[in-house]
Amino acid sequence: MDIRELRYFAAVYRERNLTAAARACFVSQPSISTAITHLEAELGTTLFIRHKKGVAPTASGEKFHTLARRIIDETDAARSLFKKPNTKTNVTLGLMRTLDVPRTIALLKPLTARNDIALRLVGSDERADARIISKSMLRADEHFVALWSERYVAALPPGHPLTLKEKLRTADLAGAPMIDRCHCERSEFFGRTSQRRQTAAIAQSEDWAMALVAAGVGIAIVPEGVARGNPDVAVREIEVKVRREVGIAYRASVPLADALKDFVGQLQKQRRRPERAGRPG
Repeated sequence: MDIRELRYFAAVYRERNLTAAARACFVSQPSISTAITHLEAELGTTLFIRHKKGVAPTASGEKFHTLARRIIDETDAARSLFKKPNTKTNVTLGLMRTLDVPRTIALLKPLTARNDIALRLVGSDERADARIISKSMLRADEHFVALWSERYVAALPPGHPLTLKEKLRTADLAGAPMIDRCHCERSEFFGRTSQRRQTAAIAQSEDWAMALVAAGVGIAIVPEGVARGNPDVAVREIEVKVRREVGIAYRASVPLADALKDFVGQLQKQRRRPERAGRPG
C-alpha cells in the first residue's frame, strides 16, 4: 500500500460515498475504487459494504481507519519537519461561509502544504487576493474559474414524515418549520418560491443549521455537499431545480502572485481530470 491509497481510503471513510470522495480528492472515481480494491486485497479483508446510496465501513474498515489516519498524519508531520524555511509569500484568501467542510479541507490543503506561503483567511466580502465563492457573488471586475456545481436539497430530521418521499415539492414544505441560513447566497430565490414559510430558527453557520435539523427543530434547504457531509440528517431532492456554481474569483486588474497562479492552475487541472473520466466537476 502507499500513502495515496491511504488518503483515498480516508476520503471514502469520511464521505461514505465513492463519488463524493473522488470529488474531495480531485481524482476520478475509478482511481478511488481501484485504491480501495488494492487495499482490500492486500489486507485480506473487506473495508466497505456497498449500498444504494454509497458505502458503509465494516468493522475491519473502522479498525483500519484509526491506523491509516495515524500514518497519514505522521507522514505529513515528517515532511513538514525537514522542509527548509523559505521566504513566505503572503496570500489572503476569501471564503464564502456556506462551503462544506470536506471541500474546504480539500481546497486549502494544497496551500497549507506549501512552506513558502503565509496563508490568511478572511470573509468573502473582505479584501483578498482571491475568493472561493458562488458565481452569483462574482464582481464585475473579477475573473472566475469554476470548480464544481451542486444542487440544493432538503435536509430533514431523520424521523420526519417527509422522509417517506423521494422528492419534495414546494407544497410539501408549506407550513413546515424551516431553518433559514444567514449567509445563503440564494436566499432571495428561495424566499420568492416559498409558500406560507414558517421560520423556526435562523442559523449563523452551516454546521449550526445541520445541528438544528438533526435536533428536529426544522428543515433546511442547503447545498448538497453541506447535507451529504452530515450523517445525522436525511437528504431529499427538491422539486425546484436550482444549483450553484462554486469557483475561485480574482481581480482581472491585479496580477496574481506566483503562488496563487500555481494554485489556480492546479485547481483547473484537477477539475478537468474527473471530466475526462466522464464525471461532472
